[in-house]
Amino acid sequence: MYIVGFLVSAAIIFFAGKKLSFYGDLLADMTGMGKAFIGLILMSTVTSLPELMVGISSVSIVQSADLAMGDILGSCALNLCLLSFMDVFTSKNKPLFSQVSQSHILAASFGVILLAFVGLGLFFETDILFSHSIGITSISFAVLYLMSVRTIYRYQKANASDSIEVTDNGHTEVYTLRGVILRYSFFALIIIVVALSLPFFAEHIAEQTGLGKSFVGTLFLAVSTSLPEIAVSVAAVRMGSADMAVGNLLGSNIFNIFILFIDDILYTKGLLLKDAADINVMTVFIVLMMTAVAIIGFIFPYQKKRIFMAWDTLVIFLLYVFSLVLLYNLG
Repeated sequence: MYIVGFLVSAAIIFFAGKKLSFYGDLLADMTGMGKAFIGLILMSTVTSLPELMVGISSVSIVQSADLAMGDILGSCALNLCLLSFMDVFTSKNKPLFSQVSQSHILAASFGVILLAFVGLGLFFETDILFSHSIGITSISFAVLYLMSVRTIYRYQKANASDSIEVTDNGHTEVYTLRGVILRYSFFALIIIVVALSLPFFAEHIAEQTGLGKSFVGTLFLAVSTSLPEIAVSVAAVRMGSADMAVGNLLGSNIFNIFILFIDDILYTKGLLLKDAADINVMTVFIVLMMTAVAIIGFIFPYQKKRIFMAWDTLVIFLLYVFSLVLLYNLG
């Protein structure tokens, strides 16, 4: 019963996330905002709504630090794994990383810095407290996120020609701006409402199957809350707009760490990073390695695939599988 409820909720999120991405793209066309910025900042924020709502539900309703932490770190890992998934559907002579601009190095680098702070917060036993439920580490997530958004925006504005823009999809004349905003808000609301039920199902799945909450959060919750990113990535590859999809995934990872700041504020039992299981540090290290491989791929991309993936995206995929195996056995 709980598994069925989980799968139904996940299917609804996938459908709503795809619609949300469509109307978000129209919104970018109508308002004149750059699509590169939309993909890296606005769209990534939108597709991370499930992570935000699941995090809020996990800490305020279920009061589980492990579900919240596992969902965020698992989503970051899965977002990077999606790069490998996208590479499978690209041409043999045009691997994924050879189609995107090097501007993504900036977003990936900020992701490394934010993840390093998460690792430090999980590792140290104490923190400098601002209140009984939030420390300086969580404050740093918010500061670094805002700094990254400002820096990325300024960089893309100064290097507009470096971004690969998606061609006009031809739908902007069909809808009014008011209609697009209303539809955009409607599907965002659906995602918010349905995502609130996911921790409830995940909690009972973890209890009935004997799997740890960290594993359930990192796998089941992360996959379901990343369904909008999956929908966006698949649609982007089919439209030939790999650059926007990569920007969306990297931007989602940055925003995911900011979500930990919000979760920590709402987690009243103590400090979120201190109550989460130590095994989450392992996931942080794996995601750091995956991001580092992606940065190498952006700087020096393979120009031809010898198998169904380029070597860089294959390594990212293997690291993701390795993290799940480790998490299952150690947890």
